[in-house]
Amino acid sequence: MLDHLFLRPSERENPHTRVDAHHPDDVAWSTGNRVRPLVHGAPYFAELHERIGGMGPGDLVLFADWRGDPDERLTDDPRATLSAVLSDAARRGVVVRGLLWRSHWRRFGFHSEKSRLLGIEIDEAGGQCLRDMRVAPGGSHHQKFVVLRHGDDPARDIAFVGGIDLCHSRRDTAEHEGDPQPIVMPEVFGPRPAWHDVHCAIQGPAVYDVETCFRERWDDTTPLTSNPGRIASSLLQREDLAARPIPEQTPPPPAVEGGHEAVQVLRTYPDLLTSGFDFAPHGERSVALGNGKALAGAQRLLYLEDQYLWSEEVGRHFGEALARNPELRMIAVIPIHPDVDGSVSLPAQLYGRKLAMDVLLEAAPDRVALFGLTSPAGYPVYVHSKVCIIDDRWASVGSDNFNRRSWTNDSELSCTVQDERVARDGGRAPRDAFALRLRRELVGEHVGLDPDDVPDDPDEVWDLMARSADALDAWYGDAGPSRGRVHVPRPRAPMRGTAVRWRRRGRPAAGRLGEERPPGRLRRLGPPELSRGQLLWAPRVYDLFDPNGTLGRADGVPAPD
Repeated sequence: MLDHLFLRPSERENPHTRVDAHHPDDVAWSTGNRVRPLVHGAPYFAELHERIGGMGPGDLVLFADWRGDPDERLTDDPRATLSAVLSDAARRGVVVRGLLWRSHWRRFGFHSEKSRLLGIEIDEAGGQCLRDMRVAPGGSHHQKFVVLRHGDDPARDIAFVGGIDLCHSRRDTAEHEGDPQPIVMPEVFGPRPAWHDVHCAIQGPAVYDVETCFRERWDDTTPLTSNPGRIASSLLQREDLAARPIPEQTPPPPAVEGGHEAVQVLRTYPDLLTSGFDFAPHGERSVALGNGKALAGAQRLLYLEDQYLWSEEVGRHFGEALARNPELRMIAVIPIHPDVDGSVSLPAQLYGRKLAMDVLLEAAPDRVALFGLTSPAGYPVYVHSKVCIIDDRWASVGSDNFNRRSWTNDSELSCTVQDERVARDGGRAPRDAFALRLRRELVGEHVGLDPDDVPDDPDEVWDLMARSADALDAWYGDAGPSRGRVHVPRPRAPMRGTAVRWRRRGRPAAGRLGEERPPGRLRRLGPPELSRGQLLWAPRVYDLFDPNGTLGRADGVPAPD
């Protein structure tokens, strides 16, 4: 009964896509796959480096990303940069094609120039990497995936999908010492920001589905940009604006022996209005629709990790599910501090967080637990992962955050996974099921346990994470009284709503002298409190950070059934 949690083709509400064309009638997913979690950038980059290094003539590397830094090292070897690895592959005869977002102006802190440089170096080696500006106003191409196809051995084919960009700051490990090549972030994160992120590796027929998503964008006839200034700039720089052909798509890889994961690819594409995509002329919102369908059957535990958790719409999305089912609990791990600072930017982002948190805590004050992460060194960990696990039966890993722009305004791609054995038998998830494996690995890191020692029972997980966070908050001396499961910070804590004093610029938090630090990383969070003045202007600025691509449409942001 995979269709109980997966979308049917018609439920994707985009009849123009061919991502489901090769599936049997009324099926929009692939079976017989093996899916592995890849937690943190360092192991992902290392595997990417090894696999691309083993490719040769006739093989295919396709990648799409929000950002690509040519000098980002995939390993500790300074020669193993992203540009060098991809360019060397192209010189060996590998077909290399890439799509990167042509970002906003670099003087505003964006990265369009780095994407151009990566494209130049790959082009000189015989591949092609294009900057893509086919986005809604204020939007971005936010997808992050790599597809490797092998001409002589399709059993080696693999797709990597998730939240990890091919750029600086992402190559961190479970120790959270940060990437040696950090990006600029608020001082509170320290000199080398710790970065928590999640990707997944997919082998089997679903690789074909992810590849189709790339090919749809690559082959689309809509010009890469319609902005006259951008066109003139590209012409002056002699930049490619036309995609070269890719060899014809080969059949899907074979089912993996012992593979028992069913995978569905979901996307967000905006309605571009003036010149829509060939494959999504009115956009696509299957990310939100797919989450809504899976959420409708949630029974005991929603486990989320997200970069944002913003907006009243997102709050209602989960809050209504909590209100419908008094047995359902929700755990969310998000950043303690946003990645953008400043007297204008910070309150606006906190306002978006407050909108969602207020709705959630009103719907189920004793059944919502909100956590941030602190590194062993005492700095906040930036949570960049985009994960949703429902009852350990359905898991989503992708580029989409829980905010309005990821559901309506940006280009996103996620893979949702169900275990075929669970869908067939209806029993509890086996311990080797992807969703349960991923949740155990994440919770184990956060509480300081081996994943095999993390309990499967949702109530035990809830209690374990609560105890771990309370112990660490107490050690840091920031613990306040509790009302049910909701942490109420001490009145003198700055920017109330968190136990962490995040305004200690550039200095790590210090614990109690003479006492050993408790294991784990979890800290309690609650809704931020903004001043009356901030509440007057923050909503307007927030709309710029989190645009709603369905404004003006009657149906608005998709909600659960």
